[in-house]
Amino acid sequence: MLTIVFFAQTREIINQGSLSLEFTPAFKDLETLRQHLASKGDKWDLALQKDKLLVAVNQQMSDWNTEVKDGDEVAFFPPVTGG
Repeated sequence: MLTIVFFAQTREIINQGSLSLEFTPAFKDLETLRQHLASKGDKWDLALQKDKLLVAVNQQMSDWNTEVKDGDEVAFFPPVTGG
């Protein structure tokens, strides 16, 4: 099982803070997982645009080719700016 969490604008767009997703080897990396979630519909596609998104696995910043394993927590969030 994967735990997927969404923060900030990403969370607001899809109106969901988290979900559990049955792990499958088809989710070989974060990009494959992102594509799967983005295919759920227009809001998901908008929220999960790769060029406007950061990702972490088990609270460690990661890149899109990071392997996904059963039991991982994956977090999607927009880049943070300060001011």
